[in-house]
Amino acid sequence: MYLDAVENHEPGEEAGRFGRVIEAGRKNGRPIPEIYHLFAFRPRAAKHLAQLMQEIMRGETSLSPGWRELIAAWTSARNHCVF
Repeated sequence: MYLDAVENHEPGEEAGRFGRVIEAGRKNGRPIPEIYHLFAFRPRAAKHLAQLMQEIMRGETSLSPGWRELIAAWTSARNHCVF
């Protein structure tokens, strides 16, 4: 991630499940999806970002959800980030 303050932020209780995933990943040395850092950094804003993501990935369009998932996975791989 390019934002050290976000990635190295210690998530509190308000970070919910994203904070728990980050803590577990750090403890076990597992990769953490970078978007989780953002969600844990600003949980109230994350709610809106998650709604936008669901609309983009699941909303009505000519592309099936499977194709959208494939495009997102390919883009993430090209950007060297966990999808």
